[in-house]
Amino acid sequence: MTVTSDRIPLPQVRDLLRIGHPLPFRVLDSQGRLLLNEGHVLADEAQFEALVERGAWAERALVEAERAAQAEAARKKAPPQSLFDRWEKLLWEFDKLTRALIRRQTPGSAVPAFFASLQALVDMDPDVALFLCVRPGDRRFALYGLTHMLHCAVVVTLTARHLGWPAAQETALGCAALTMNLATLELQATMSEQDTPPTARQLEQIRAHPEATVQLLRAAGVDDEAWLTAIAEHHEQLGGGGYPKGLAEVGELAQVLRAADVFMAKISPRAKRPQMTPQMATRQLFQQRPGDPLAMAMIKTVGVHPPGCLLRLSSGEIAVAIRRPAKGTNPLVATLSDQAGKPIGATHRRDTAQPEFAVQGPLEDAKAFPRVLPERVYGWIPG
Repeated sequence: MTVTSDRIPLPQVRDLLRIGHPLPFRVLDSQGRLLLNEGHVLADEAQFEALVERGAWAERALVEAERAAQAEAARKKAPPQSLFDRWEKLLWEFDKLTRALIRRQTPGSAVPAFFASLQALVDMDPDVALFLCVRPGDRRFALYGLTHMLHCAVVVTLTARHLGWPAAQETALGCAALTMNLATLELQATMSEQDTPPTARQLEQIRAHPEATVQLLRAAGVDDEAWLTAIAEHHEQLGGGGYPKGLAEVGELAQVLRAADVFMAKISPRAKRPQMTPQMATRQLFQQRPGDPLAMAMIKTVGVHPPGCLLRLSSGEIAVAIRRPAKGTNPLVATLSDQAGKPIGATHRRDTAQPEFAVQGPLEDAKAFPRVLPERVYGWIPG
């Protein structure tokens, strides 16, 4: 039986004490005799060390009350959390989850729970979710494997909803997107910065990763065959020619996952090459899979000019799309430049359905706009 002492040694409450400020609770010596009362000002570090040498301690109940009070004060002082903050927090939660899965420190059942958190953020603002997938942002190549799977999960979630698929199918597809590259997570980061073709060893790992990932997930207790099959087949192609098995028949979930995987890979920058515009990526997808209803569903989901893409307007301004139109192909945009195309700090919203702000086309060379902060073009959105 473990007995919890009501005494907390002074070194363990150092974080609650500030030199030159009143003590939040009284301090007693090893015999329980008063050394300093609540409100006494702690003079300096030498005084603190002298107290420690005397075996000084504080009462647990008072310490816990003070710790709770300071935590509440910090919470109230902290700025309110935005939707963009929540997406960034989700990324780091995903980092922790994937590492735990790879090390077999957490069960596969943690993935659907995480996917539910992602769905909740998508529900709050689908256009913001797409914007964060598409827009020019920080070139965090060390996190490429994570962001790629996270962004694919956003795209397949919205595509499944566009198709009217049931919730169980959406979850299986979303979980597949979040885990499809677990077996090559670090390799993805390495290759995003690599300026040479893949080595023979890397190609071997790439071809083996669908089955390797399925095995990893089965070991973690995943038994959802729709989820696992989508991963196993997400590099296969209808009619054959894909890998690892060259299947001619491929499941619907895998087809959607492959489309999202290819689309996001093409529009994501690498250290040694610029990203493709979303418009070119969707055009290539359409050309490769003409008449394919699943590919068309994904194309319609992201839109002709998806949130996050950079556009040239008839006004001469460079803008970023922020809202998909309810109908047609004319998004709401936020300007990033003046009418000469020169980057400026001011931002104005433009309705591209108006002739003076009509979209002239995608911005092919985005070097002048390497990073677009969501707070600039959306303003503050509560989380």
